[in-house]
Amino acid sequence: MSISIQDKIKKDKILSVISKNFPDLEIYVVGGTVRDFILGKNSYDRDIIVNTQDVKKFAEDVQEIIPSTLITLDETNNIYRLILKEDYNKHNPYMIDITSPEGESVERDLMRRDLTINAIAANIHTGEIIDLFGGISDIKNKMLHHIEEINFVDDPLRLLRVYRFQGTLGFDIGADTIQLICKYSDLINKPAKERVLYELMKLFDGDYSAKALLNMNKTWLLEEIIPVVKELKQVPPNSHHHLDLLNHCIETVRQIEYIYENSDEKVKEHMDKIDFGGFRRLAHLKLAGFLHDIGKFSTWTIEKDTGRHRFIKHDDVGSKMVKPLLKSLTCSNKQIDYVSQMIKNHIYPSSMMQEEGVNEKAMMRYFRKLEKNVIDNIILAKADRLSARGPVITDEMVENNIKNLDKLLNFYFSSQEKLVPLPKLLDGNEVSSLTGLKGPALGKIIKEMQELQAEGSIVTKDDALSYIKNRKDNSGNKKSE
Repeated sequence: MSISIQDKIKKDKILSVISKNFPDLEIYVVGGTVRDFILGKNSYDRDIIVNTQDVKKFAEDVQEIIPSTLITLDETNNIYRLILKEDYNKHNPYMIDITSPEGESVERDLMRRDLTINAIAANIHTGEIIDLFGGISDIKNKMLHHIEEINFVDDPLRLLRVYRFQGTLGFDIGADTIQLICKYSDLINKPAKERVLYELMKLFDGDYSAKALLNMNKTWLLEEIIPVVKELKQVPPNSHHHLDLLNHCIETVRQIEYIYENSDEKVKEHMDKIDFGGFRRLAHLKLAGFLHDIGKFSTWTIEKDTGRHRFIKHDDVGSKMVKPLLKSLTCSNKQIDYVSQMIKNHIYPSSMMQEEGVNEKAMMRYFRKLEKNVIDNIILAKADRLSARGPVITDEMVENNIKNLDKLLNFYFSSQEKLVPLPKLLDGNEVSSLTGLKGPALGKIIKEMQELQAEGSIVTKDDALSYIKNRKDNSGNKKSE
């Protein structure tokens, strides 16, 4: 194992250059970099520990030989980051984190880390491995074990990181670590929300998100981070759903993963785009899939005569509920808008395609309404259908539903040339002049008009003017404010 890592260090352009230029310094590559070397995965970061009194000077010296931008992350604790310039080599790691060992030695530094798989160090000059806690064995056996209990008390974000690594690697979690998480799950509210969101999105960006969510629920950590989970647990299986609501939502995430893995390249290319939030569309869609039914608990009724469970307008209610939830997690407006739109429209494509005589015009209106998010929304609709297999749902019903959604997706790809941008009937200044609105209120009415235009309810400039006039007349100007 050590020979393999030594070879990788020698072949690594970044580490080999640093080793050559600083032969007298004690330098180790640690953590995720070594873990990824062992796993044979591409690693785009290099985490380095250097035993020197002036870490900043070392970082500046590395910057001189490797074209990069130096950022001070924590001057008190000697943590610096080099962002590699694009012209260096786009195939090389783009980030180098440099620090001194915590506790004045590499061994003590490794003792302060979260998991054994992240507590392995390799000397970049000799390739010598320091593996105090059996991290290499745990990687081989695909297991996650914590190192010291106190490390999780000192930084409770590590409780979530356990599941982040399960979501990205698919490893199982040791019983001792599960007990630890149960013991301290309430501490997850202490770290900054931005840090929690980052780890949560890393979890959803992994290939095993559904597995991690299922296991998070067993330790109460999931409902600590997303309190609405407590409500989802209260809705039982029914005639349309073979699973309780929480497990239906997690199963929807699993189905999104399955659909993605079995999609063609053009769908994968779209879902792999990082258009907002710093993570792939796929990660955000899985987040939306997990939250797509959060409106069901508050809309839940049971018909007395039939015993049927009803959730009228849960899609609309859920799209509103999710906004303050995601805002509390420090999601950006673009992230919130995307997830809210997915929830609001998760039923729409299936309902539309089940209508008798659905035509191309109706499908084109749907495409204009969802714009860049059409593919995402269709995948969510398919995953939702595949996740609800209650006793009244037949295989034929599911097959027809999926067939219709595939038809919709295929038509979307074949109609790209027809999807020219809609004409701008009124600009922002005109709408502001007519309504007296500014800021978010102005943006809201413009968005409403755009949605009506996509649906075909507003076609001409006169239609737009009439809409604004009627909106004002019906509300006494209050609705526009």
